[in-house]
Amino acid sequence: MNSKFMREAIRLSRQKMLRNEGGPFGAVIVRNGKTVGRGWNRVTSANDPTAHAEVSAIRDACRKLKTFHLEGCVIYVSCEPCPMCLAAIYWARIGKIFYANTRRDAARIRFDDDRIYREIRLPAPCREIPMKQLLRAEALKVFTEWQSKRVKIYY
Repeated sequence: MNSKFMREAIRLSRQKMLRNEGGPFGAVIVRNGKTVGRGWNRVTSANDPTAHAEVSAIRDACRKLKTFHLEGCVIYVSCEPCPMCLAAIYWARIGKIFYANTRRDAARIRFDDDRIYREIRLPAPCREIPMKQLLRAEALKVFTEWQSKRVKIYY
């Protein structure tokens, strides 16, 4: 744990929020004691609901390191990750998360990630957004092709 990196994430969150580039969230990815990725919330400035600080930092680190796995990295975030960002952190294989504000702190300023956490726990038919399976047999054919493909990169 290094407070210097958390302060960098907090500084990014404040600086970019004051410049109206998005919400008050920042993230720093570190490998071997060196910053390899930085990100801040760009949802409103980029018109991209997935442009959260963590996702932006993951994209930055992957671009710099020329890889899609960030094993051996640690992420420092100014707020507890939302479900989307938490999933992205898992997909990136980041080994540890340090966070400052909690998701309840975020809810108090009207960033209600906790609502999504509650939705995920519900069975699919009980969620706010309906889900219905369609054309599974056709889609499974593509999975079968993937299985028989000789050259592929697993992630």
